[in-house]
Amino acid sequence: MHCFMFPGQPLLFGAESPDDTEYQSVRKLALAHTGLDIHDLSWLREPSSKSVALQIYGAAISLYRNRLLFQGGRRPDMIAEHSMGIYAALAASGSISEAVALELTFRVGACIALMADRGNYALGCMVGLTHEPLLAIAENNGVFLANYNTSRHFLISGERLGIESAVAEALAGGAFSAKVFPCDAPLHTPLMEASAGSLREIVADYTYAQSAVRVMNHIDQDFLTASETEDFLLQELLLPVYWDKSYQALRSAGITKFIEVGVGDSLKKYNRWIESEAAR
Repeated sequence: MHCFMFPGQPLLFGAESPDDTEYQSVRKLALAHTGLDIHDLSWLREPSSKSVALQIYGAAISLYRNRLLFQGGRRPDMIAEHSMGIYAALAASGSISEAVALELTFRVGACIALMADRGNYALGCMVGLTHEPLLAIAENNGVFLANYNTSRHFLISGERLGIESAVAEALAGGAFSAKVFPCDAPLHTPLMEASAGSLREIVADYTYAQSAVRVMNHIDQDFLTASETEDFLLQELLLPVYWDKSYQALRSAGITKFIEVGVGDSLKKYNRWIESEAAR
C-alpha cells in the first residue's frame, strides 16, 4: 500500500518553476486565493511575512505534485501530514478543495504571524540527543519540544533567547548539530494559545467533508473524520508533531511505499533514520 506524505513549511524558497499547464493552474489559484505569486514569492496585495510566503509556496507545490501523481495514475491508500502540510493533505484526500487549502494556509499563517509583534521567536533544530536530555534542556530554558521527527531529530520552539541558550546547552551536551532558525510564532507549543481565539474563527469558516482517502493525524495517529477535522486544525498548532510515531503507525497499518508530495525530501530522510534504528 502507498502513502502520500505532505510536509510542512519549507525553510527556503526552492525556486521551483516548471512551465507546464498544471503548475500555471496552481500558480493562478494561489494568486487568486492568497495574493502570492509562488513563481517568485511576490505579493499582489498587502504583503505578509516571509514565513507565510513559504507556507503558501509549500502548500502550492504539494498540490501541484499531487496533481502530477494523479495524472500518472498514482493513488494513495493513506495520507500522512506534517505540521502545515495538513491543508494540502486535506485537499488531496477530498475533504476540502485546493482553493480552500490555499486560503487556510494563508489565513492561518497570517494570523500566527501577528504573534511576531508580541515576541521574538525562533526554532531550534536539534540532531543527536535523545528525547529525555533534550526535554530537560528545553525545560531549563523555558522552551518546548515541538517536532518529534525521529528519536534523535527534534525541533524546539519558543522565545529566541531561550532557543539560543538551549542550542548552546545541547551542543555542550553532545548534540551532533544544533541550529537556530527565525520564525513568526512558537508553533506546536502551548504559547500558541494566545492566538487560539482568532484561529478558531478561521477554521470554523469552512466545511470539511469526509475524506475519500484516510488521513492519519500527527498527534495521536488516528484517522481524521469530518467531524474531528475542524478541532484538529486548531489543536495541531498548539500540540507537538509526532512524525516518528506516525511513520511507525503507518507501517503497522500496512504501508509499504512512502511518496513525499511537496518541497524537498525531509520526511523521506526521517523515515530512513527511523528504519535504520529499527534494524539495529
